[in-house]
Amino acid sequence: MQNQKQSLLVLTCLSVGIVYGDIGTSPLYAFKAMFSGTHALAIDSANVFGVLSLVFWTFVITVSIKYLAVVTRASKRGEGGVLTLTALAHSAAPQKSKKIIIFLGMLAAGFFFGEAIITPAMSVLSAVEGITVINHDLQPMIIPIAITIICALFAIQKYGSGSIGRLFAPVMLLWFSCIGILGIISIVAHPQVLLALNPWYALMFVINHGIETLFTLGVVVLAVTGVEALYADMGHFGIKSIRLAWFFIVMPCLVLNYFGQGALVLADASTAVNPFFLLAPTMLRIPLIILATFATVIASQAVISGIYSLTRQAVNLGYLPPMRIYHTSHQAQGQIYVPLANLLLFVLVITVVLTFGSSERLAAAYGIAVTATMLISSIFTLVVARHLWQWSRLMTLQYGLLMLTYDALLFTATALKFMDGGWLPLTIGSMVFILMVIWYLERQRLGSLLKQPLSAEAMVTELEQKPWTRASGTAVYFSRNEGQVPSSLINNLKYNEILHQRNVLLTFKYPDQPRVHPLKRMEVTQLSATFWQMIVYVGYQESPDIEQIYTVSRSNGFTLHSSDTLFFMSSERIKIKPISWWHDTKARLFILLSRNALRTSERLHVPSDRLIEIGVHVEI
Repeated sequence: MQNQKQSLLVLTCLSVGIVYGDIGTSPLYAFKAMFSGTHALAIDSANVFGVLSLVFWTFVITVSIKYLAVVTRASKRGEGGVLTLTALAHSAAPQKSKKIIIFLGMLAAGFFFGEAIITPAMSVLSAVEGITVINHDLQPMIIPIAITIICALFAIQKYGSGSIGRLFAPVMLLWFSCIGILGIISIVAHPQVLLALNPWYALMFVINHGIETLFTLGVVVLAVTGVEALYADMGHFGIKSIRLAWFFIVMPCLVLNYFGQGALVLADASTAVNPFFLLAPTMLRIPLIILATFATVIASQAVISGIYSLTRQAVNLGYLPPMRIYHTSHQAQGQIYVPLANLLLFVLVITVVLTFGSSERLAAAYGIAVTATMLISSIFTLVVARHLWQWSRLMTLQYGLLMLTYDALLFTATALKFMDGGWLPLTIGSMVFILMVIWYLERQRLGSLLKQPLSAEAMVTELEQKPWTRASGTAVYFSRNEGQVPSSLINNLKYNEILHQRNVLLTFKYPDQPRVHPLKRMEVTQLSATFWQMIVYVGYQESPDIEQIYTVSRSNGFTLHSSDTLFFMSSERIKIKPISWWHDTKARLFILLSRNALRTSERLHVPSDRLIEIGVHVEI
């Protein structure tokens, strides 16, 4: 029992470092953004109390109730994330709704990509902007320093996050302690701000400002940046430790800091230019800037790692073309590096920094894609609650009214910032979504075109009746679908007129679960004296590897030896069959993606001297 308590305490501290990095750095820019910009609020007690009350109750409704109490219940073997929720909703939904679920899941994943370019830029800029509190003449240095930090951050990704990851927890624990203490000091001087805990002040703010409240809600959403990480990372730490970290460390420190900033601006309106850093005494501002920079790097690292993980999931689920993925740790399977995603994200983040130039302007661009993802998550949760958890209609309706109404308000509020920069993450997210849809649908169509009329069993029975010349060793033919004859086998027989002593039809399946138990990794069925059907199951958070297949085959009574096994695969040569401009555009894009996609043999790391590729021409 004592060991369990110690383990839970360690996991709680670790989750503070990784899960809450993004939401934990929101005080740097969120409160400031409410009293600056086009729709800046006047600094008076009614507005400050109203804003603080909105922030507090957004923490309660969105983070505490929606995510920590409800959404995190939707897990597969303890794993979460938007694609996990998509998989659960897809399995639970009625048949007629399944395709809609898949496309909404792709849309949510695309929006996550879109928002990921804003978070590192906004976090790092907001930390570096603290130097102007020390000396306003340092303003021109903000962009060069921020770009240097971002370049260094993306440059070290290929070495893995393991080393820097060990610093996450202590740095973020120090960060939360500091921001909480700074908030307490300010609140003690002006304790009346604690009245804003009363939801009455949020209600009065809404009544007084009417429709203009939407502009404020569009900024309030900045306070819950990275809330999806609570759900996405729960497989690493467990939901219990994530909940403990939120209720006993993160939320209290965040509330104290926001309320401390509120007390500060009420006492001195001029501090609204940067209330976070002005909370600290003059002598402590430089150390606070340094600490804030480390905290924002950690927050950015968490977002980057999230992009890598989501990319791998999308590839395994067939939503994105296969691409090169490296494991940066032998111990932690979740630590991966995706070069293409890293490069694209780096270029876009640098572009965003140079284009917007300040955290205040970036705040206007943030939110619309996040709130769209939150809205989709609520819809999926209702599907799971009704059909999987068997909630009553009344209970589902009550929860749905609360969450969908609030999420719809937040989405509407952030949509008002479309022309101020909100178009950027929405556009990028939509482009990723379109790529996903085209790849998913065209890949399915290509599979149907390549499908052979004969079943694998019928073909094998026919082959065994003929006296083929037999080569020694084992031939493994990659097959798209179980029970189908691989094109590589047909063409091998057509051109080489030879069979091996042992022939394996190998199919990969990606079930709707994050990881597959090693004992359930492979199924082997003997089809005839010299043919076997082999099915390998890979979770969407796993990366297949030929060495794993060699190892697992030994425990399934059919051993593959690297020294005498050849792998045969088809290499499609796709041509366009002109039909319409939309069809031709989709086909051209699919061909472009296919040519640049990582081949199955490369994903599996099949040695080149063990691989035989046979070209197949197909018209789409």
